Formats: sequence, C-alpha cells, structure tokens
Amino acid sequence: MTRTTAPHQDLDWLLDGLVDSVAGTRHAVLLSDDGLVMAASATIGPADAERLAAICTGQQSLARGVGRLFDGGTVHQVLVELADLWLFIVSAGEGAHLAVVASQEVDAEVMSLAMHELVQQVGRKLGARARDAFGAETPAGGPAGTAQGAHGA
Repeated sequence: MTRTTAPHQDLDWLLDGLVDSVAGTRHAVLLSDDGLVMAASATIGPADAERLAAICTGQQSLARGVGRLFDGGTVHQVLVELADLWLFIVSAGEGAHLAVVASQEVDAEVMSLAMHELVQQVGRKLGARARDAFGAETPAGGPAGTAQGAHGA
C-alpha cells in the first residue's frame, strides 16, 4: 500500500498504532486546517485519505461557525454518528486535526480518550504551520489579520 508522501509520514506508524489498539477502528488521518493529508494509517488509500481530509475540514469549519454564532469557543472535538460508522475529529496541535473512522461497535469514550492521548504524546510535532495567500509558510500564529490555512511543516 502507498504510504503518505506528506512531510509527516513519520507519524503514519502512530496512526497505525491507534487503528490497531482500539477495537472497531478502521482508518486514521492527520490533516491540516486546509484539508491536506499530513499522515495516514495503512488502512486507507491516498485518494480516500484526501477525500476524508476534505470532508473533515468542512466539518471543522461548520463546527467553528456554530462556535462563533453562539459564543461556544473553540472546537475541541466533532463527532458524527452514522448508521454503521462513527467519524471522530479532534484538534491535534496548531492547524492540525486527527480524524478517525470507526465501526458502530467501537466504544466512543475509549476512542475519544485514545485520540486525545495520541495528540498529547506527540504534541507540537502534529501542528501545521500557517501559509500566506501565496502558499508560503509564515511564522507560528501567522501574520495578523490573515486567514489561517496550514500544511505539513
């Protein structure tokens, strides 16, 4: 299977560990705010990882919109429950998110805890640097007054 070609491919094995350690987990993807795949588990192909990253970016954007509209603060986690699947998305450092697809048989609390533990273990390495309007990396936090996009550092 083709592995991640993004700069964080050294994190693929951590995502594989998450998939292997929590029963019912199918796929894990680390993505940037702007939907770029930074790392992915071996269980998901590159094309599907890119699609999942795009979907998760949209979900995060919707959740941020709700937070702004109702003064809810920052987004910590997004959960989507489907008839046969769960989609979990958690913040994973500045400009990055960890997404997991799991079967309905997964223990949602165990998954949520495992994802948060993974994020804490690898800490700042998961963060994605902001990009300016031309795609160049900017200092952490980005220039004032600009939209915060991100890609793998």
